[in-house]
Amino acid sequence: MKRRLILAAAAAALAAASGAWSQGSAFPNKTVTLIVPYAAGGLPDTVARVVGQRLSDKWGQPVVIENKPGGNGVVAAQALATKPADGYTMLVTDMSMFSINPFVYKSLPYDPQKDFTFVSLTARAPLFLAVHPSVPANNFDEWVAMVKANPGKYSYGSSGIGSIHHLTVESIKSALGLDILHVPYKGTGQSVPAVVSGDVSAVFSAYPSLAGFAKEGKLKLIAVNSEKRSSLAPQIASIAETSIPGFEFAPTIGFSGPAGMPPDVANKVAADVASVVHEPAMVERLRVLGIDPIGGDSRMYTSTIAADRVRYEKAVRVAGAKGE
Repeated sequence: MKRRLILAAAAAALAAASGAWSQGSAFPNKTVTLIVPYAAGGLPDTVARVVGQRLSDKWGQPVVIENKPGGNGVVAAQALATKPADGYTMLVTDMSMFSINPFVYKSLPYDPQKDFTFVSLTARAPLFLAVHPSVPANNFDEWVAMVKANPGKYSYGSSGIGSIHHLTVESIKSALGLDILHVPYKGTGQSVPAVVSGDVSAVFSAYPSLAGFAKEGKLKLIAVNSEKRSSLAPQIASIAETSIPGFEFAPTIGFSGPAGMPPDVANKVAADVASVVHEPAMVERLRVLGIDPIGGDSRMYTSTIAADRVRYEKAVRVAGAKGE
């Protein structure tokens, strides 16, 4: 009798453990919401929709996108903070909320280091330096030499003060001692046409917004701001390999959850994201959109954000970028 009781108790314990494991491993078993802190159509929104659709297929559950623009990420951060840290609501954003905003704005109603669980370093979208065809430079070193020889003569366009486009050039200026005029615009929808028309001589932008003009001979692509060459245009040398070792200003996009998200759920999301972004069809689709897949885990995302904070703090200080 005693032996049967022991066996029965062991069986019950095993069943309970199995049930608990099954419940945890069943994530997700309902709709997953991805909050994007910008309006539809931008880079994080694109990643959220493209990757989210494949995750929905993989999980057999709906993945819905909620665009919550406003306050440079504040609205989205506050929305995320009200949700349980169970993985069913996550944030898909670029590095601005975590690595740029803290140094541009005097105060933020969220803590960029403590209020989030960094889940997946999903993708990178490098920016290419494009110049007008009249510019007598065909690579980055020639462009630097030209600007140095003509201080104050040339100009560059950006998507606005404090944008990654602005910080990229200001960091180059600081590192190499360049004197080139900054002309801020309201997004690349204005800055790219400005360089095509010759209103400014150079601009950094994502590959899709430049590739067509480059093919038609209306622009020249002469550098990329990722540390390594991009698979989008491997013939274009990186700034890091030419003039500034370690230079890395390519925007990254990732998945984050509220603070306290269970590690097993975060690890599953990261693994599933990595799986879908490296599917051959997905790699090609992202390439067309100007995006390089990464699929890094929580540890990689956390360390990347830490490195970005050091990099962008210096860049913001050099650029003198201050938000209202």
